Amino acid sequence: MPVLCVNVDHVATIRQARLGIEPDPVTAAAMCELAGAAGIIMHLREDRRHVQDRDINLISQTIQTDFHFEMAATEEMQQIALRIKPATVCLVPEKREELTTEGGLNCIGQEKRLIEYLAPLHEQGIGSSFFIDADPDQIKASKAIGAEYVEIHTGHFADAKTRIDQKNELSRIIDGIKLCQDLGLKVNLGHGLNYTNILDFAEVPGICEYSIGHSIMARAIYLGIDRAVRDMLKLIRTFVN
Repeated sequence: MPVLCVNVDHVATIRQARLGIEPDPVTAAAMCELAGAAGIIMHLREDRRHVQDRDINLISQTIQTDFHFEMAATEEMQQIALRIKPATVCLVPEKREELTTEGGLNCIGQEKRLIEYLAPLHEQGIGSSFFIDADPDQIKASKAIGAEYVEIHTGHFADAKTRIDQKNELSRIIDGIKLCQDLGLKVNLGHGLNYTNILDFAEVPGICEYSIGHSIMARAIYLGIDRAVRDMLKLIRTFVN
């Protein structure tokens, strides 16, 4: 049965719009856990545009489920991860001008660097994941580096303007999932998933985790965090996985 991990970055985005103290993503994380989330995701960006160091520190001290720390593969983030010791780190690409992560990490040609980068994290028992596109070469490179998980980027699927384009992207993702499984990689999905398009994965076997943030927080504005998380969990728990 796949699990739901909730990204609370967008709570921090609202807070940072006024540079104030509310809403608090740490409080939101606790509410997501109470509603049944199996893990909490935060992305500490290099420019600190939403999540702040304070948030990461408090989450690492208070979380009752798994903490998944999204980060760029920089020395600063490596040291933060070694200090807070999340359950997993998920390496993601970052561009300063982007509104949100626009695509997967490029692992090809970085195998040696990333193996060395992850070594001290693995030594501390911290798991690793790469946020990648459903590209066979990226998947094979992820396996060669030694990641336990990959998170397949579903953003192109979610952003497709026509049903034909969406089906093509879905087919590419499903092929990528199968290749990951053949190589022994565990598969998570994330980016742009919502209460409608997630249903396209209902019959796809072997998905470990759905990483969802924006859609849940958007629904939470109308219905509250507890209801929004429980609604997504209800969908996921009907899937034949």
